[in-house]
Amino acid sequence: MKSVWNSFKAAFAMFSKIPTPMVDWNKENMKYMMCFFPFVGTAIGILIWLVGCVLGSHAQMEPFFLAVILTVIPVFVTGGIHVDGLLDTSDALSSWQERTRRLEILKDSHAGAFAIITACVYFILWLGAWSQLLGDHDGICIMSIGFMMSRCLSGIGVIIFPKARTDGTVAEPVLQALRSEFSRNASEIVARNVLIVMLAALAVLMIWINPVKGALAAVTALLVFWWYHHMAMKYFGGTTGDLSGFFLCICEVVMALVLGISGIVIL
Repeated sequence: MKSVWNSFKAAFAMFSKIPTPMVDWNKENMKYMMCFFPFVGTAIGILIWLVGCVLGSHAQMEPFFLAVILTVIPVFVTGGIHVDGLLDTSDALSSWQERTRRLEILKDSHAGAFAIITACVYFILWLGAWSQLLGDHDGICIMSIGFMMSRCLSGIGVIIFPKARTDGTVAEPVLQALRSEFSRNASEIVARNVLIVMLAALAVLMIWINPVKGALAAVTALLVFWWYHHMAMKYFGGTTGDLSGFFLCICEVVMALVLGISGIVIL
């Protein structure tokens, strides 16, 4: 039980800015960390629901101001760790260099022009999606769950995808520890199965809230995950911490956009 509790603390310490008790960064404590990664999404989802549904319904605030708050909540909770991966990966993909050079670009701490453009487009899309979703309680509830679903898929990718390299940025040291610890042993199977069960449960919950919108959001997440695997293998030869963050950001904003558009089409 102690290693499970330590894995829970490690997940929040690594992937969020939420204050957590101190934990030793060793393989034993990180063994089941990915099982608790989606719970960082739970914290984000609760705040999104409170602002989007509760505050949005009772406070006299301009919709644009609410959309701004909803946009920055994930960044404040996570410290922007996944956005960093989004920007680094955007620079690498836009370089059109061979694989080794792309991996080197991922390690470069400087933000290029394409990273800046990507950041602007990314947050504008979020503002648009939230502006459209305000007033749609089903859509906001489903998107709140989507922050957990994206992390389930990201965690599954960390476990089952080949690893592109042995050093890097963002959560790469964690990936190394997880890979060595997970390599052909029971903890890999446990973490993978827990994430798959959580993923299925979240999909059912989305569909229960609204069958059509819930199914659209779940299918969208799976399609983005399929594309992420194809992209990572084709251009990088596997996954890295940056690529995992890139996927998570793209998955969430695409789900939000699909839900926003579905609110227009579905009465």
